[in-house]
Amino acid sequence: MNAKELREYADKHGAKMIDCKFVDFLGTWQHITYPIERLEEGLEAGFGFDGSSIRGWKAINSSDMIMLPDPASGVIDPFLKVPTLSLICDAADPITREPYSRCPRSLAKRAVAYLKSTGVADKAYFGPEAEFFVFDGVRYEEKQHTAFFEVDSVEGAWNTGRQEPGGNLGYKPRVKGGYFPASPVDTLTDIRTIMVMTMQAVGIEVETHHHEVATAGQCEIDMKYDELVPMADKVMWYKHIVKNVAKEHGKTATFMPKPMFGDNGSGMHTHQSLWSAGKPLFAGDGYAGMSDMALYYIGGLLKHAGAICAFANPTTNSYRRLVPGYEAPVNLAYSARNRSASIRIPMYSSSPKAKRLELRSPDPSCNPYLAFAAMMLAGLDGIENRIHPGDPLDKDIYSLSPEELASVPHVPGSLDRALDALAADHEFLLRGDVFSTDLIDAWIAYKHEAEVDHVALRPVPSEYALYYDC
Repeated sequence: MNAKELREYADKHGAKMIDCKFVDFLGTWQHITYPIERLEEGLEAGFGFDGSSIRGWKAINSSDMIMLPDPASGVIDPFLKVPTLSLICDAADPITREPYSRCPRSLAKRAVAYLKSTGVADKAYFGPEAEFFVFDGVRYEEKQHTAFFEVDSVEGAWNTGRQEPGGNLGYKPRVKGGYFPASPVDTLTDIRTIMVMTMQAVGIEVETHHHEVATAGQCEIDMKYDELVPMADKVMWYKHIVKNVAKEHGKTATFMPKPMFGDNGSGMHTHQSLWSAGKPLFAGDGYAGMSDMALYYIGGLLKHAGAICAFANPTTNSYRRLVPGYEAPVNLAYSARNRSASIRIPMYSSSPKAKRLELRSPDPSCNPYLAFAAMMLAGLDGIENRIHPGDPLDKDIYSLSPEELASVPHVPGSLDRALDALAADHEFLLRGDVFSTDLIDAWIAYKHEAEVDHVALRPVPSEYALYYDC
C-alpha cells in the first residue's frame, strides 16, 4: 500500500489508533501508539523517540531519533481491542533522515541493495522454520543467594505421575518422542491452528503446523518463503502472534533455544536461495542437482560459519542446543537429505524452483534481519571468491568414529567463541556498507558485557550438585 491506500485501508477497518513497531538491536519489537489523526503527519515526517532508552543504541547526549513508518507493512493489529493500524518502522537520524546504521531493518535493506549491485542475483529468498515451546507455566528467579527455574507442562514426560485436576490421563509425549503423534498426546493442535489463522490475518502464508520432537509442548509452524526483508518482518509477526495466542489460552510460549535439559532444543532451520529475473540460480547439474553458484554459496556459509553464529545463535543459551546428541547441527558439512549435516540440500522435489539449501544451525532467538543478512553476505562471498565447499558428507555424522569426526570442523561451542570468530572474520559483512565496524563492535561489546559475563559470573544449581561437598 502507498500512503493514500493505507489511509483508505485504515478508514475501512475503523482504525482509531496507530501502533508503530520497530525492531531493536537484539531483535525485540518495541512500539509506541498514536491517534489515527496523526497518520499523514507520521508518514511524512516520522515519529520521534528516545534512542538512548533502546538497548545498544544511542548515547544520552545524542538520543533523538525518528521512526519512519513503512506504508506497505500496514495491517490491523489482531490482538488489540480498539481497532489499531499496525505499522513497521525504520529508525533514522532526525536531522539527515538517513537510516540509522544500527537499525536492523535498514541494514537488511542495505543487504538487498548490495545483492542487486553485485549483478549476481536480484532476489534472495529465505524460509525459516522457527520452533518454539508452549508451556503451561514457567517460574524463574536470580538473586545473590538463590537461582532457579521451573517449567510446568501437562505434556511434560516427567508429569506421568502427577495428580492433575480431573485425573491424570497419562498421554504425554516421551522424551524425544513428540514428532508427531496425534491427539490426545498432542494437546496443542487447536492452539497452533489459531496461531496459523492469526498469521494469515496479517498476510503470512502458512504451509503447515505440527508438534515437534521434544516433550512438553515443542511446536513448529512453517511459513512460505519470501524475500529477505519481508521474511524478517514475518518472523517478527510470527513470534509476536505465537506468544500472544499462547497467553490468550492461559499458556506461555518461548523461543529460547534450550529451555529444558535432556531433550531437543528449538532451532530455526533456514532455507535460502538466489534468483535473477524470475529464474532460480541454485538449480544445476552438480551434486544433488545444484549449480556451481549454489555450491560456492555453501562454501561461503561454511567458511564464515563462526561469524554467522554470532548473529544466528546470539545467546549463551544457543550453545546449550548446539551440542552433539540432540539432532543439533554442530558439524560443518553439507549433504543431500542428511539432517545430521549443518547444511542440508532438500530433495523433496526435482523442480528447479525448489532447489535451495537449508542452514540448520540458526535458532529463533536471533534478530532475523541481522541473521539473514549475515548468511546472504557469507554466501555471496563464497560466490564471488569461488569458495568450493569440498566433498559432501553423506554419512550419518552422529555415528562417525572419533577418528573420522576429527576431520570435520564444527561450530563454536559458546557465545564468547562465536564473538571471537566475528571479531576475527567480518570483512565479508562490510561489503556494500551493509554492516559497519561500529555495529559489529557494539554487538560484540554488548553481548560480552550484558550476557557472556553475566552468565559466567553466576553459580548455577549444577555446580552445587557437583562441587558443594568438595
